[in-house]
Amino acid sequence: MMHIKVPATSANMGPGFDSIGIALELYNHLWFEEIEEGVEIIVKRKQEIEIPTDKNNLIYKTMVDFFAQTGNVMPGVRLIQEDYIPMIRGLGSSAACIVAGLLAANHLSGRHYCREQLAQIAAKIEGHPDNSNPAFFGSMVVGALDQNEMRYVRLDLPKELVFAIMVPDFPVSTEASRKVLPDRYTKKDAVFNASRAALLVASMYTGKYENLSMAMQDRIHQPYRNQLIPNMDRIFKAAKNYGALATYLSGAGSTLMAVLTEEKAEEFQQKMKAYLKAIPNEWELTLLKPDTKGAQLIAE
Repeated sequence: MMHIKVPATSANMGPGFDSIGIALELYNHLWFEEIEEGVEIIVKRKQEIEIPTDKNNLIYKTMVDFFAQTGNVMPGVRLIQEDYIPMIRGLGSSAACIVAGLLAANHLSGRHYCREQLAQIAAKIEGHPDNSNPAFFGSMVVGALDQNEMRYVRLDLPKELVFAIMVPDFPVSTEASRKVLPDRYTKKDAVFNASRAALLVASMYTGKYENLSMAMQDRIHQPYRNQLIPNMDRIFKAAKNYGALATYLSGAGSTLMAVLTEEKAEEFQQKMKAYLKAIPNEWELTLLKPDTKGAQLIAE
């Protein structure tokens, strides 16, 4: 039986809407093997939202599509899922399923596509590469997608950075989160985001932490999605007061992120946990390091 380990991802980093994401040390696991016929899906760890155990399972659907597109016959498969990435919280749970499905199908089909080829397929399935790229490659990845191909650059992050994920007890669907976005933006807002996105990448690459607070500013999605996340601005303000270098909305939400250095992590965790307990909704705070390896296929 083969084992696949896929990291959670945090996308839309500040101004990097649909383009910049990071992998985190929080994982979904998939074990898979070929069986005589049909499909058998076992879910080892239940989530708040029920994971399908039939042909509607996203991992299985991804595998079926891969076999159809590559002209291979889909074999019978047994899938065992053990998921730790919260669902519908902006941490790349869907991308993790797609990446796992592509790696499993690639192995079973014997196509031996390289990781870059699989990343191209995943980006087209998702419609944007900011979750699937870091899930495949690890660390922070900047990507762009057009009708024909996806291009990306992977950045090694400074080792002392820590990411605080603040996950609430309510989901925000990608569909609902996209509906609140306008169809048009002003030139001023476009320039604002372009400058911040460039500053973010350059600052991460060079370790210029003092730039991150400005570099994470955004006018494309966060101001509009604010209405879907109660107390978002208050939480961001508190996080910066407790030592965060920068804050941003993870993916489509509802998870909120804070970027820290290791030396500030312990104090931040204590103070921020106390703060989150005192406001409405239940929030779970976890400190994570960036994942540097991306999805792994392991023989067992």
